[in-house]
Amino acid sequence: MIGETFTVFNVVRVFVVATLSFFIAIILTPAWNKVIQKNNLGKQLKGSDSAPIFNKLHKKKEGTPTMGGVVVWATVIIVTLGFSFFASLYNGTWSDWNFLSRAQTLLPLGALFVAAMFGLADDLFGVFRIGPNGGGLKMRHRIGLYLLVATGGAWWFFFKLDFNSINIPFAGDMAIGWWYIPFFIFIIVATAFSANETDGLDGLAGGTFLTMFAAYGAIAFVQERMDLVVFIASIMGALVAFLWFNIYPAKFFMGDTGSMSLGVVLGIIAMLTNTALLLPIIALVFVGESLSVIVQITSKKLRGKKIFLSTPIHHHFEAKGWHETQITMRFWMISAVGAIIGLIIFLVDSKIPPLLF
Repeated sequence: MIGETFTVFNVVRVFVVATLSFFIAIILTPAWNKVIQKNNLGKQLKGSDSAPIFNKLHKKKEGTPTMGGVVVWATVIIVTLGFSFFASLYNGTWSDWNFLSRAQTLLPLGALFVAAMFGLADDLFGVFRIGPNGGGLKMRHRIGLYLLVATGGAWWFFFKLDFNSINIPFAGDMAIGWWYIPFFIFIIVATAFSANETDGLDGLAGGTFLTMFAAYGAIAFVQERMDLVVFIASIMGALVAFLWFNIYPAKFFMGDTGSMSLGVVLGIIAMLTNTALLLPIIALVFVGESLSVIVQITSKKLRGKKIFLSTPIHHHFEAKGWHETQITMRFWMISAVGAIIGLIIFLVDSKIPPLLF
């Protein structure tokens, strides 16, 4: 599928933007960390009655600076708008470097910012112990915010970009009409929810996000969506810088402002590339984390018993005695395997003529 639009310049652009994002995030991190510490914006645990095992395992982490995800999305916004500004200021010289486009990156960038603001508000509620058990918004309120962002995205895709079909691997595209809207909403809400559940150990969410975005960067590259590839490269560069400070023992946590914004954007990119049905494979860890929570809640309501010691499932392994770094590294490996399998399915599928419905 790679044809005339593939040039050496596109590859250079990807690496330049990723590198620039990395260094900007590295520079922003100490400054933002000082702001967090100066204002005592540290992680606060929920009431011990609601999550006794979690509180016992993570009591030592209480007070650790949170909202580190600000560094990631702020860097992406700075880089994206920066290149767009210089392109408009020096038309011709910088125009090829601009990757802000209506068809590929405008919606992901807008959704990144909006979701980040919602997540930031939730983080602040948690820091100042506003909400149930001093833990910020209830999950149903968070899902309501996910729905709000997802509905806006669904409207844009369906009415502005004319998306109305989904790709079924090895079968081709299937038009689903207005059903595309609830399908889109489900994908975004599920991804954002799963991202939030995965953000619970040092480096866990950041590392899994990195492999998932890498897979989707490769998919977008094959589809010749170069603006989207560069946008993903910007996210990855900022994520690498974030992980430099977030791996065990973490200097700060990602927070909802990071997990919610990146989760929403990941889902939107899956829809933009029309590979949403590959997302459960590429985001294998996310699926396992969210399923463990759903199964646990269902079992407690129907049977009055727990299946896992604690959920999401990474806390179950932690309660079983696994060291935090063991869980993180093993989940990183599972995430990488899922991303590779999903990418292989996409590449094989792109070489096979689709079946006709």
